[in-house]
Amino acid sequence: MSRTRATLIGFTAVLMWSLLALLTIGSDPVPPLLLNAICFGIGGVIGLFWTARSGFGVLKTVSWKVYAFGTAGLFGYHFLYFTAFRLSPTAETGLIAYLWPLFIVLLSGLLPGERLRSRHVIGALVAFAGAAVIVLGRGEDAEGSTLGLVLAFLCALTWAGYSVLSRRLGEVPTESVTVFCLATAILSAVIHLALEETVWPSGTLGWAAVLALGIGPVGAAFFTWDIGMKRGDIQLLGVASYAAPLLSTLALVVSGFARPNWSIALAAVLITAGATLAARASAGRD
Repeated sequence: MSRTRATLIGFTAVLMWSLLALLTIGSDPVPPLLLNAICFGIGGVIGLFWTARSGFGVLKTVSWKVYAFGTAGLFGYHFLYFTAFRLSPTAETGLIAYLWPLFIVLLSGLLPGERLRSRHVIGALVAFAGAAVIVLGRGEDAEGSTLGLVLAFLCALTWAGYSVLSRRLGEVPTESVTVFCLATAILSAVIHLALEETVWPSGTLGWAAVLALGIGPVGAAFFTWDIGMKRGDIQLLGVASYAAPLLSTLALVVSGFARPNWSIALAAVLITAGATLAARASAGRD
């Protein structure tokens, strides 16, 4: 598989994650950890079909340490994310949580064979400004729990670290994500039973939203992201990830959950400019 093709496959995860907010709204009133358990369970089933193509024997070649790492990454990120927003449901929390694409670009320069160019850094900062415009332009209350902001920062570090370190596991088959998803579903279910009240999706639309979440943003996206992180242009993918908040906002606007405003147009310019700078830096390197 070529580097370009792997990068494009990885970007499909960003497209799927852009629907996360819309589908999460549609899945109301399911509590976060129960939703996590259901969606990762669906993602795990998708993984079983994915793995069946090459045979389940491939899973035996993976060390338990890798399974522990992958499960900790998926579960840890979502646990921190949901907890942060419960403690501090503010624009600042969202902004801090979306530091992970910038961290991916910067941390990727530490990987063997990778070189962080100045245009990667500039592109990341410009795109980050676009993400900031979207989050801060929503007019949310700036007040919130300091602990929530700290957890959001740890959340961003967790996903960036998971994504970058996945590159070091390049020889580990993507099929291993199947185990990550199933283990995350089990952990989420256990914690849900301990901390949350069980509330199932309401009506056909509610179940459809949950199913779509499990198939896409909290399912297939992790498999395509794994391919992009291990075989694609990790720096370009890191910057391109800033398209997620933009596309997510556009999805909410089209669906009527948000009103269009100047911040969306400005963010589009900044994110496109940042991605272009990073793309030219990668093209120059290749």
